[in-house]
Amino acid sequence: MSQSLHAVRFPGESDAYRHARDRLLKAEIELRRQIESTAALRRALPLGGAVPVDYFFDDEGDTPMDPDVERQLRLSDLFEDGKDSLIIYSFMYGPAMTQPCPSCSSILDALDGEMVHLRQRANLAVVARSPIQRIRRFARERGWRHLHLLSSAHNTYNTDYHGETADGSQIPALNVFVKRDGVIHHTWCSELMFVAPEPGQDPRHVDLIWPLWNLLDCTPEGRRADWRPSLWYGASASRS
Repeated sequence: MSQSLHAVRFPGESDAYRHARDRLLKAEIELRRQIESTAALRRALPLGGAVPVDYFFDDEGDTPMDPDVERQLRLSDLFEDGKDSLIIYSFMYGPAMTQPCPSCSSILDALDGEMVHLRQRANLAVVARSPIQRIRRFARERGWRHLHLLSSAHNTYNTDYHGETADGSQIPALNVFVKRDGVIHHTWCSELMFVAPEPGQDPRHVDLIWPLWNLLDCTPEGRRADWRPSLWYGASASRS
């Protein structure tokens, strides 16, 4: 019998369990290596195209609980001193949608709690096509406190950076921009959504920022193809 990869054991585990767990652990080690090598390729990308226009966004600042804050900001204003990377998530909440995308809302529930940490290293904003007042109302109802929410209702950001199709359909795109020598460049987009997924799988292009599925992948039941997150559960389900 081959030697185990480590000496840690759990109550009641069998030799068969340990053998299978070591086989899985080898796969997890390879996955860790693959994640890092992929991240290294991402970091090594040359600069993408310069942003064609310094977009004006309708903005509410960083305080969605404050109904009196409303202004316009340019894309360049989203770069704080000392932080040259800007992450923008395209939130599927277009003006023709009766309610926001539940999956996007699940992602943003998690990001809202991480914002105080993310701000230490990078700039992050969330862009939706709906008017800023509509976005703000949903943010208050949802309890978001930290997300920097923007409306692209009066610019072409969504179509230029593939958060929206020509017919107005919304796409959950994640884009990263970087500022070099005063010029803003696009550097990365979640392009897995543009290629066909494996049979029975979602594109998984924004799994990097979506802890829900990563946690469910740790369970025996897994993700389950027949389940998706909802906006509300239990007594609150009537809102959806």
